[in-house]
Amino acid sequence: MGDCRPLGFLLGLPFALVALVLSLVGAVVWVLGSVLSCLCPCCCCCTGIVNLAMDVIKLPFKIITWFTDQIPC
Repeated sequence: MGDCRPLGFLLGLPFALVALVLSLVGAVVWVLGSVLSCLCPCCCCCTGIVNLAMDVIKLPFKIITWFTDQIPC
């Protein structure tokens, strides 16, 4: 956060809606996967679904960080 990137911040604001939607979808999938893994612990695919949901939740932050890093100060 030491770098000054106000233009990158303003250009990154439209990604906020996409980030919110992806985070909500990821959270719902994570909850469903967690419930399924508790009901049927022998099912290995539920663990994969939960890990995928966590990646989807983290993806918007990675995209916004990458986008703001591409814009020179």
